Amino acid sequence: MEAYLRSCRDVIKACSKNSPGLHVVMGNEACDVDSMVSALTFAYFLSKSLDRKRVPVPLLNIPRAEFPLRSDSTFLLRETGLSQDYLLFRDEVDLHSLHKNKQLTLTLVDHNVLPSADSELEDAVVEVIDHHLLQRPSSPSCPITVETVGSCATLVTEIIAQKAPEVLDQQVAQLLYGTIILDCVNMAPEAGKVTPKDSQYAIFLEKRFPKLPPRGALFQSLQNAKFDVSGLSTEQMLLKDMKAASAGDLNLAVSVIYMTLEAFLQRRGLQQDLCEFCHNHSYNLLVAMTISFNDNKEPFRQLAVYSSSTVYREEMSKALEKAKTPSLDLKPMSSPYLDVKAYIQGNTLASRKKVMPIITDFLKDRERKVAQSGNIEDLYLDDDSNQDQSDSQQCIEDAGIEDDTPFPPTPMNSLVEGCPLDNGLPKISPEVLVEKVTKMASMEDTSPEGQ
Repeated sequence: MEAYLRSCRDVIKACSKNSPGLHVVMGNEACDVDSMVSALTFAYFLSKSLDRKRVPVPLLNIPRAEFPLRSDSTFLLRETGLSQDYLLFRDEVDLHSLHKNKQLTLTLVDHNVLPSADSELEDAVVEVIDHHLLQRPSSPSCPITVETVGSCATLVTEIIAQKAPEVLDQQVAQLLYGTIILDCVNMAPEAGKVTPKDSQYAIFLEKRFPKLPPRGALFQSLQNAKFDVSGLSTEQMLLKDMKAASAGDLNLAVSVIYMTLEAFLQRRGLQQDLCEFCHNHSYNLLVAMTISFNDNKEPFRQLAVYSSSTVYREEMSKALEKAKTPSLDLKPMSSPYLDVKAYIQGNTLASRKKVMPIITDFLKDRERKVAQSGNIEDLYLDDDSNQDQSDSQQCIEDAGIEDDTPFPPTPMNSLVEGCPLDNGLPKISPEVLVEKVTKMASMEDTSPEGQ
């Protein structure tokens, strides 16, 4: 596989307007282990087919600078002997230019619909392999493999095992096996992730490659790497495992945080960090889903909704509180900040994979209501929450920009009743100003110094 990945970099360098183009295999914008491995291994599988005009190339759907934040991904690559130097990242390949030049074919793995920023690339999609809820309309020109297993890597393993088992070697098998084990939480039924098919292909890889690392040890090493957030800034923690969604005026991020919510909310300068994160990345709402483990190694989930806008914050919170498919069983917990609503998530089986459809449905419903009303402000005429604290907390650097802040009261002089400036600055018309300047000039001309 290493030789194949090196050749992909050469293909990108040689790509010109006269070349056939690229067949890009790309995971989702969270670029977790599952997205990375599914893209690498499925592109490698496609490369073994000799009847393809366009070279299959795996693409990681984040900028290269963000990859070190995926500590579990970098760990798995090191364990399998692959250098991240051979990988290709989103900021290194211009998909939109390739598409404009009719040189792009896309296979999506670990997601089935492109985000709005890439919507114009949809007609380049020729195949989908995913384990999330299907949101893509069927099309005869685009085969779709969607099954709600624990890991997309399970589906990729199944395809390779059935169509080209010779592609599997120790290196490819270790990538796929490590991903399945991590996604399915060491195949523990109580975690609610593993399905019979995940178990089937994990066992298939174990039997075919007996030199794979022991299951428990590999899972623990990957888990430790995944939860290692030491030294990361708040922005890096939010970018580490993040997905975005948008509709109309609302752009939001959904980040998985690998610590307790209490510990996250106690980070120094957190409120300013959250505000700057949203400002720098053009989000007006953030949903943070934390995951940690109790002494019995059982998952413990919490959730926070941040926005400087009361309207956005309340809308999103109510949608999550009222969700039925699945119910998140949210219980409010105390938050040190007015613009952060915090919850204990009773349904510990509801990972982001299950929460994202709730958010997507909320955005669609919201956009529909806006279209019907013709004016987004009409949605909030009866919303009492809009009367208090809209944009309650602003970034320090933005404070006061939008609000007309009155002059601070002038200190009282103990010898007089009130102060001349209590009612604001005196109103001076242009005519009065000209008259005063003229008088000052004439006085200066008649003074001894002027003579």
